[in-house]
Amino acid sequence: MTQIQPLEPPQPCDALPRSLQGGPLFLIGKDSCGHWVARDQAGLCGGLFVGRSEAIRFAMHENGCPSWAVIMVPGVLELMDNLPLKNAA
Repeated sequence: MTQIQPLEPPQPCDALPRSLQGGPLFLIGKDSCGHWVARDQAGLCGGLFVGRSEAIRFAMHENGCPSWAVIMVPGVLELMDNLPLKNAA
């Protein structure tokens, strides 16, 4: 009996989501000024983007490609939401 072989080797995106492997989840939404924001849940990595597609592209690149590790936020998402404030001297 002949075994069927895939035409191409599996890509890294076909693996388990990095979120299940301990990788970061990325949040995407608009800030209070209307800019597109992409940042990881911990607030360690992210940025402001011209459009939604650029924000998604950044998050997928940083995350190793899995779209299921990118979460669209329906409300306001600030880039520096959960960062501790420093006292000005």
